Amino acid sequence: MLKNIFTLLFIAFFSLSLTTTTFASVQDSLTSTEGLQFESSPDTSTTVEAIPEDLNFTASPDTTISQDSSKIAPAKTALSSDSQEAGKKSLWSIFIAGLVGGFAALLMPCIFPMLPLTVSYFTKQAGSRASGISKALLYGLFIIVIYVALGMIITIAFGSDALNALSTNGVFNFLFFLLLVVFAASFFGAFEITLPSSFVNKMDAKSDKGGLVGLFFMAFSLSLVSFSCTGPIIGTLLVEAASKGERLGPAVGMLGFSIALAIPFGLFAMFPSMLKSLPKSGGWLNSVKVVLGFLELALALKFLSNVDLAYHWNWLDREVFLSLWIAIFSMMGLYLIGKIKFSHDSELKFLSVPRTILAIIVFSFVVYMVPGLWGAPLKSISAFLPPSATQDFDLSAGIAAAPAHTDGKVKKYAEIFHERGTPKGFDPYYDYEEALAASKEQNKPVLIDFTGWNCVNCRKMEANVWTDPAVAKLLKEEFIMAELFVDDKTELPANEQFVSKYSGKKIKTIGNKNSDFQASAFDSNSQPLYVIVDASGAVLVPKTGANYNISEYISFLQSGIDAFKAKK
Repeated sequence: MLKNIFTLLFIAFFSLSLTTTTFASVQDSLTSTEGLQFESSPDTSTTVEAIPEDLNFTASPDTTISQDSSKIAPAKTALSSDSQEAGKKSLWSIFIAGLVGGFAALLMPCIFPMLPLTVSYFTKQAGSRASGISKALLYGLFIIVIYVALGMIITIAFGSDALNALSTNGVFNFLFFLLLVVFAASFFGAFEITLPSSFVNKMDAKSDKGGLVGLFFMAFSLSLVSFSCTGPIIGTLLVEAASKGERLGPAVGMLGFSIALAIPFGLFAMFPSMLKSLPKSGGWLNSVKVVLGFLELALALKFLSNVDLAYHWNWLDREVFLSLWIAIFSMMGLYLIGKIKFSHDSELKFLSVPRTILAIIVFSFVVYMVPGLWGAPLKSISAFLPPSATQDFDLSAGIAAAPAHTDGKVKKYAEIFHERGTPKGFDPYYDYEEALAASKEQNKPVLIDFTGWNCVNCRKMEANVWTDPAVAKLLKEEFIMAELFVDDKTELPANEQFVSKYSGKKIKTIGNKNSDFQASAFDSNSQPLYVIVDASGAVLVPKTGANYNISEYISFLQSGIDAFKAKK
């Protein structure tokens, strides 16, 4: 029974790794090469909390942006009230990811066999059942303290700004990619990630002491001995928590992880008869490691994609990314049914029910991804994939795509963004001043879309909301669209580089130019951010972040249209 429960928990971990609900869709952080930091919220925009020393901003190209304070104030108020809720959601998502990761760690060969041994030790050595339970609970509490302390050390060592900067920094993202590949290789059995044996032995020796000190070092010894199994999970969790940009992210992630790890020790101490229901240790524990290795490998590609998009390497187009995922998850499915074996695997005589169910889920996921090679939207995972515009072979292109320039004008920066960044069928401007000029000429409001190459929620909005016929009709016919990428690393010409009046730093890239405008004019650093302005740059209605409710997003667009017409 418990084996099935644990297995279902692991399936949940698998599912969370494939979606952006936990790891990505709640909050994205976007940064420039100079340390400019941005983060996206699922439902709303967030106010700027801290500005790093090397943050570069540009002055608003149109002074009327800031002079109409009566119109901007409502947007700022709404933004501020919702930013706290966005932060809470982000921390909750990190906590849940840690909790699920902790339950997955319980199934590791380094931990699972220790459950009955440790609990039996408490119940037999304590002298009484009450004493055994209290010691087991303290043991679990110390596990929580140790892992939360690890999360706090990470935060203190790097700081929230530094953690935030890691999200799209090219060097760190590539290092994260390599790190996860190493973790995957470890889970596949290529080697074990271990701590120095002398250090482990010293801590283990101290666990023989009685009282609270002995219990603490017992918990510490568990953490050290199990590091070869839990290290990759912890590392992945800390990387993801750090990329959220939340100050308490690593600590909250470790809190969830440690609670999940500590619960069984207290639970089995209270109800020792449940130990009899635990499945015996065996080859299935190693299978859990291998499956997690495949997941680590799949997740590693996302970090490589972040660098690829921001720096225009063009390595991982959408179909290339999908091909790699199809190959990875196909191999995972074959492994689950016993067609692929690693050197340390035991013989698989038959398929268990949980293993069969998981194999069905994996192969179904593979089948689901295959049409994406020919342009299928794959809405459920689109936020995790490279933008659809990077798709070279798209059977729907003849129907959905718009001409490069519907108005016959060559738009500034179009050669950088139109073919790879803009959703098919749309023809926005990529320079704010050009968009304002078009607004005056065509007598339409401007929808400013602050977006980014690595903005997960932006991709989700484009795939799930912008594709709605009613939304697409409004965007194409009623607005001048300005798509401003805040994380692009393309360097500006020397004559366009300048020192920001907002931060005093030099603006060098297109991403910096757009991000400084967003922060200085709209007091926001999150993406996506949608702002509707008139031809003079005055805000018409309160701005909004990601909103996956199509009817509400249509209402937002319509309110901007109505406000624009009312001003005529």
